[in-house]
Amino acid sequence: MSKEYSLDHLDVTAFAKANAVMEGQDPLSAFERLAQEARSSADGLSVSWYAEGEHVPETGGPGHLWLHLEADAQVPMVCQRCLGVTLVDLQVDRSFRFVKDEATAEALDDEAEEDLLAISKDFNLRQLIEDELLMELPLVPMHEECPQALPMASSDQDFEAASTEKTNPFAVLAGLRKNADQD
Repeated sequence: MSKEYSLDHLDVTAFAKANAVMEGQDPLSAFERLAQEARSSADGLSVSWYAEGEHVPETGGPGHLWLHLEADAQVPMVCQRCLGVTLVDLQVDRSFRFVKDEATAEALDDEAEEDLLAISKDFNLRQLIEDELLMELPLVPMHEECPQALPMASSDQDFEAASTEKTNPFAVLAGLRKNADQD
């Protein structure tokens, strides 16, 4: 990570105009809300991130300030199929354009294809990384294939009775058709 820019207090204008780059790897525990989603120990797990500022000149204007963000993490979550712990891979690759204030971002949000953020001299990049990773969490975490076979049993007698083999109610029609074909 660059010593001249702070992850928690980033001057976005200076960072983007310098086309600066910051990258790092922080423990998962440094991202408090993301660590709370972990369903087992987060020891040894980390978040890798990369941020790049960009100033895009504009003819007759001040230009546009951009932040390109990439982040990767693994979060242990409870598989909703087998109830065991599964490591969920999270990946973020997004770009944000900065505008002068929240009102401008809100006004331009509907017509802009890119994500807009309000410019700040004290921008919390760590919080943005965490927000983006939180949005990548699956609603229903599951193993692609659970490590153990799952028993498919029911303790409900009504369910068991409904699933037992019953005669087909249309079997009578099949019998009538056979008789008609023989005549």
